[in-house]
Amino acid sequence: MQKKTMLFFCIIQQKCVTLHPMKQYTDLFIDFDDTLYDTHGNAVIALQELYRELRLGRFFPRPEVFYNAYWKANIDLWTRYAHGEIDRDYLIVERFRRPLSLGEGLQPTADDCRRVSDRFLDLCSTKPGLVRDARALVEYLLLSGYRLHLCSNGFHEVQYRKLRACGLDGRFDTVILSEDAGANKPSQQFFDYALRVSKAQKETTLMIGDNYSTDIEGALQAGLDTAYFNRFPDYPAPGPCTYEVTGLAQLMNVL
Repeated sequence: MQKKTMLFFCIIQQKCVTLHPMKQYTDLFIDFDDTLYDTHGNAVIALQELYRELRLGRFFPRPEVFYNAYWKANIDLWTRYAHGEIDRDYLIVERFRRPLSLGEGLQPTADDCRRVSDRFLDLCSTKPGLVRDARALVEYLLLSGYRLHLCSNGFHEVQYRKLRACGLDGRFDTVILSEDAGANKPSQQFFDYALRVSKAQKETTLMIGDNYSTDIEGALQAGLDTAYFNRFPDYPAPGPCTYEVTGLAQLMNVL
């Protein structure tokens, strides 16, 4: 691995922020959804396909009524799921029960919602879209000799399908999923499991992710350095992090 000692300059709100000299890392924990894989963008396409396939226009005055209700429910439920407040089945059912219940004459059952969710996940998992510079970053990190470990709260079978769809399968030394760990990020249990399975050492491991609450806070509490991928630079990191970048290409200047 090429050694670098440098100061990294990160442009945030058009100001140059100097971070401390770079530490030497050997292992990188990398979030998948919306850090490498364009989960939101791919889901937007899949949701539109689902709306047409199920002919939901018969029940909604405008597609946006369904889409907006879905996203509101999805964000709330995934946040609660990450913190262990709800289980997987509740998330799957409720994220479609809420928007479908707004359709005129619709009274979706739990089984209806599970079937809709299965189809939605089928559509999502075929989408290849990556976040800008994600593929270039992964290739750069591999060539630089880092050990890469995917760390995700996503569902087991879905994440592997998405890895294949976007062409990143086989690029990671380990794939660490919350369902295997028995706990979600940001819990200590998840990161303890990740360190044990990857055989990484805290002192030489960096966590990279776009979700401050689950990726960054969880890793900091576990004693890891962190790189916060802030996709919305108008809103700086809500708390401490080792590095803050607004684009994945900037990580090539850090690592």
